[in-house]
Amino acid sequence: MRQIWKSFRALYFASLMMLIGSGLLSTYLGLRLAADHVDSLWVGALMAANYFGLVLGGKIGHRLIARVGHIRAYSACAGIVGAAVLGHGLINWLPAWLVLRTIVGLGMMCQYMVIESWLNEQADAKQRGMVFSGYMIASYLGLVMGQLILVMHPSLGLELLMLVALCFALCLVPVALTRRIHPAPLRPAPMEPRFFIKRVPQSLSTVLGAGLIVGSFYGLAPLYASQQGLSTEEVGLFMGCCIFAGLLVQWPLGWLSDRYDRALLIRSFAFCLALAALPLAILPQVPLEVLFIAGFLCSLVQFCLYPLAVAFSNDHVEADRRVSLTAMLLVTYGVGASIGPLVAGVLMKLFGSQMLYAFFSFFALVLVWRIRPKAVTNLHQVEDAPLHHVAMPDSMSSSPLVAALDPRVDEHVVQEQMCSPPMPDVPEGPETDVESESSAESDQPPEDPDAEREKSFTEARP
Repeated sequence: MRQIWKSFRALYFASLMMLIGSGLLSTYLGLRLAADHVDSLWVGALMAANYFGLVLGGKIGHRLIARVGHIRAYSACAGIVGAAVLGHGLINWLPAWLVLRTIVGLGMMCQYMVIESWLNEQADAKQRGMVFSGYMIASYLGLVMGQLILVMHPSLGLELLMLVALCFALCLVPVALTRRIHPAPLRPAPMEPRFFIKRVPQSLSTVLGAGLIVGSFYGLAPLYASQQGLSTEEVGLFMGCCIFAGLLVQWPLGWLSDRYDRALLIRSFAFCLALAALPLAILPQVPLEVLFIAGFLCSLVQFCLYPLAVAFSNDHVEADRRVSLTAMLLVTYGVGASIGPLVAGVLMKLFGSQMLYAFFSFFALVLVWRIRPKAVTNLHQVEDAPLHHVAMPDSMSSSPLVAALDPRVDEHVVQEQMCSPPMPDVPEGPETDVESESSAESDQPPEDPDAEREKSFTEARP
């Protein structure tokens, strides 16, 4: 571990600085608008704009890196993000803040791609698990430290925006001064949404639900805590406590995920989330001790949904499609994280701040209804499944390239798919729905896609 830290400390430091700035900015904007008595709808819209920028950056980032190279793209995006952060202090018009938040999300996604490219190419195949864990720890630690800054500096002045911009300026230094080999050019992997909707529908439903819940948490939990009467220091402690719970639960979750049925675990954790959120959803005002305990318990289970869904979907998708699967999962998560804060913000505006956790409880119950372990037929389960659980950041702080760091994915397959151009759309035979009841009732094995593809070409030939 010491050797890994020595080899990748510059990239870990860059990730740490980025997440400190990102975590502090999200909470600061929520508290700033709450202090100005702005509707919660705007707070949710700002977080939705950030996630929309992250999803959009997944496409634009590839093109930018391919055109100007990794270091130039990273430097340009870090500068743009820093300028957008300072723009929040120069402009008080909320529609302009939506544009600035979108720019911040877009630029940060490009930065994540550059860092992950470096980690992937420099990591030995036998050390990818440790490298991946270090990247995850740096991400969560940065988010927690961003909240704790509010404890040390509770004033909501422009100094905090300057500190966020300072973090993005510092994250430039290790990448700009690196002497390592320039990573290979990037080519995006095709997502194939129709294939994954048929193959892993329950996993996609879980990822969408996780996006709705976690996206709303990051955007609106500071506002909820403020409306509960907490001071700025207490809001920082509350957010730091909840995010730390997300880091704390990953290792026990990995132990459970490798030993028990993952669909059953998803359903169980969703039910526990519905119960844990119930006190905060019912009571308009709760004591400070209850707020911290219930918030910590909710975070313990809500941050379990996305990693379990990722591992569950990887169990039923072949290795050569896992980079595409990761892109599909992140886009699905981003869609949920863009919609969730808007819907929850409207509910908080109409019915009170407690509707945030009522929103969590409702969608947790939807997942309990949607996830059916008995419907999983395992017809497409890969030979090396069940795959080992690897904790992943749930704050959308990763690009599709993070699949290349996952030690469950074969290194040569990933490099081949990431460096090859997308395959043309070819008609395929009907896919078996692995995680649906229709597949459970099917006795016929799925047709070979390669045979179907060859047949289609033969029929189309004059």
